[in-house]
This record gives sequence, structure tokens and C-alpha cells, in this order.
Amino acid sequence: MTDLAALKRDLDGIPMEDNPVLVKQKSRDFFWYSPVLKRRLDHVTGDLVVSPRDRDEVIRVVRACFAHGVPITPRGAGTGNYGQAMPLSGGVVLNLAEMNKVVEIRPGVVVAEAGAIMEKIDQETRAQSGQELRLHPSTYRTATIGGFVAGGSGGIGSIRWGGLRDLGNVIRVEVVTCEAEPRVLQLTGADVAKVVHAYGTNGIVTAVEMPLAPAYDWVDAVVAFDDFLAAAAFADALGNQDGILLKNLAVIAAPLPYDYFLRHRRFLRRDQSTVLVMVAPFAVEAFAAFTRRFKAADVVYRSDLATEEERKGLPPVYELAWNHTTLRGLRVDPSITYLQVLYPFPHQLERVAAVTKLFGDEVPGHLEFVRFDGKITCFGLPVVRYTSEERLEEIMRLHDAEGCPIFNPHRYTLEEGGMKQTDAVQLAFKREADPNGLLNPGKMIAWEDPDYDFGAEKLYLFPGLERTE
Repeated sequence: MTDLAALKRDLDGIPMEDNPVLVKQKSRDFFWYSPVLKRRLDHVTGDLVVSPRDRDEVIRVVRACFAHGVPITPRGAGTGNYGQAMPLSGGVVLNLAEMNKVVEIRPGVVVAEAGAIMEKIDQETRAQSGQELRLHPSTYRTATIGGFVAGGSGGIGSIRWGGLRDLGNVIRVEVVTCEAEPRVLQLTGADVAKVVHAYGTNGIVTAVEMPLAPAYDWVDAVVAFDDFLAAAAFADALGNQDGILLKNLAVIAAPLPYDYFLRHRRFLRRDQSTVLVMVAPFAVEAFAAFTRRFKAADVVYRSDLATEEERKGLPPVYELAWNHTTLRGLRVDPSITYLQVLYPFPHQLERVAAVTKLFGDEVPGHLEFVRFDGKITCFGLPVVRYTSEERLEEIMRLHDAEGCPIFNPHRYTLEEGGMKQTDAVQLAFKREADPNGLLNPGKMIAWEDPDYDFGAEKLYLFPGLERTE
């Protein structure tokens, strides 16, 4: 049993919150995208929220929690979707939002504290140097840089720069270890893979150094097609135009754009699939010339040609893409959910066609074109018209059978949501940096159950959940 009174005494002077309602709010992310996770994690809460204001206070928190054997779940803005930042064993929710400074800006590089909001980082880098982050999630306006590195995999910008796992997309990560006397480590080069997309299970990210690119006033375009596969073929071809600089390229199957993108509805018909494009201003005419090669393409919206009245109230197209597509869908139809799928190069279009034929309107398509291992291909975030957990599992098995691997968003562990195997590098680093297993317990199966059978196709149930049931 945690001695919260003793822990609070050790943390005197650091902002804390123990109101159960507020603690539960800070113990949640967007896990409710998944009906499976909503049922299993809805009761999860921490015991105490602690909000350090600098690295020294982080070290104080870790030292005290280690001494008392209290679990620590690091947290940014809580914009993840799989329970990554939810404290399955209770304990301290380490809220890093107060550590939000941009520390340094120089040509091609920004250094920021973990709690810095990505949009605000870009506001500073644009104003000071005309640069912007290369990658960001669709939750750009609210997501923190530390949360993105620890919980994300890519997003806006991945059509040009690939994913966070690609060397060079994260330059340096500052990490505090969870030991009796915490260490501050600076991970660079291949070592950043130890903590990127590790959910804070093996180190607390306190600062990040990221690459920058020239900033543009990106032009939003919406291209409509009567056929989803024609839209996919157009996007695949556009993504391979090396001279047309894009920041995002997504395809959404009818009727989702009309049904979900309510502010853009006046530009659309319900039977039209759409391609959502962010293109650099200097490349707009090249984009237009390329689009004219496709007779079926209908450019229904371009932000650079729209009137002020037409632009009024419209969200940027990146807030129609990635997981914002699902979010907008849930506002219209709370019964839906989604999947995360890879359509491997070079047969991505054939595999998209196969699953489209297989599922029809039960699983409307949503593609995000990205650079993956240097090749242009697409990830899928299709909507699922959910009926049961059994059918959801069957839909995932059928995708796998078609050669389309699933990154399961209905699981809260690193392995089940990824490649269904142990990441030996991250596990080894956890043994070094978190010897007592206090960091975000329950999210790394290999630590909790080294003999777990990933081929069993069953949900891993973390024993720590039992304390909150």
C-alpha cells in the first residue's frame, strides 16, 4: 500500500494534485477510441498527479518514488490513443506539461523541454528562423514534443520524412532514469531507439532535440473522386512526384468525408472519396498540372483560391487526417472504431483493393501515404463499423491473411500494438534504467512476462490492473 502522506512530504514544494476527480482526468488518454480498451481501462486512475517544473524536480520525484516503491507514469498532453499514458498500477502520474520551454533554435535544429506544445514550438521557430518541425501528429495544437517522441510513430510530414523511428528524425533525447540516484542520459544516434515509442517504460523524457525544415504557408487541397481506388491510385502517383513538395497526403473513402467533415461538407457529395493534400506554395502549380492528368480528379477546394468567407471556420486538412478522421467520425457516430494497417510496398494498391473488396462499407478505407524504408507506400487507418469484439478480431485476422499487417490499436502494450515481438533494445535499456520496474508498469510484456506467447492471439492482461478493479 502506497504511503501517500510520506511521499507528499518528500515532494513538498512541487505542485501536486490528489483530488480523485482531477487525478482520474489526468490518468486518461484517448483510449476510448477503442471499445475494447474503453471497457477494460475505463476505471484506471493514478493516486497522485505531480507536475515538476524542471529537470531537477523530476529527479526529486523519481528519487522519492523509488524510495517508496511507487510506480510512475510519465505523461504529456494525453493525446495518445491506446492507454499509453494510463497508470495501470496507480501511483504517480508525472505530468510534464509545466516543462514547456523552447531551449534553443539554430539552423536545422530545435531543442525543447518535453512538455512544449508542438504548435507553440513552431510558432517560435517560425518567428525566429523561418523553420518548422518536420513531423507532427494531427493533434499538433495540443500534443507535446515529449509525448510525440515517447508515444507516436509519425504523422504529418511522414510523406517526406518517414517516421520517428528513422535515423535523423530525432536527434537527441534527454532521459532521467528511475534509480535510487537518478541519472540524466543524453541519447543520440542509434541510441534514441531505446526510448522512441517506448511509452515512457524505460526512461522519463525531459527534453528533445529535433530537426527543422523550412517553414511554408502550406496550401490545403481537397481532390474528389467517384471511386476510392481511383483516388488511391492518384495519391500513390502524386506521392512519387519528387519535385512536388508535400507535407501530408491522405485518402478517405466515401461516404466518410461528407458524413464526418461537416465544415467541408459544402464542397463535397456523399458518394465522393477525397484526397487530402498539403502542398508547398511554390509547388501548387505543379500539383495542379499533375492533377489535370487525371480526368476523374475534381479539385473541389484549394485554400489559396478560396475566398475569406469560404475559409472561415474550416479546420486545416491535417485535422481531417490521421486519427482526427476517427475523432470526427466518433463525434457523428460513437459506435465506430478503427484499425491501423500497413500495406507493404510495392503491392500497396493491390492490397488496398483486396481489403476494399473483402469488407466494403463495413470497413471504409482511410489511407495515409508515407515514406517507409525509403519507399512511398500507405498506412491504413480505416473506420470499422463495430459490431462485436469477435468480429473485430476476425477483421484483423483477415487483413493479416491478405498480407496487410495490423498494428493493433485495441491493445495497450508495446508489443501487441506493434510487431507482436519483444524489442530487445528497449527491454535491455529498461533493465539498466528502471531496475525495479516502476516506470509505466504493464505496458511492456517482455518485462512482466518474458515467456508470453505472442502467437496465442489473446489479449495480454496485466495483473496490476486488478488493484483498481
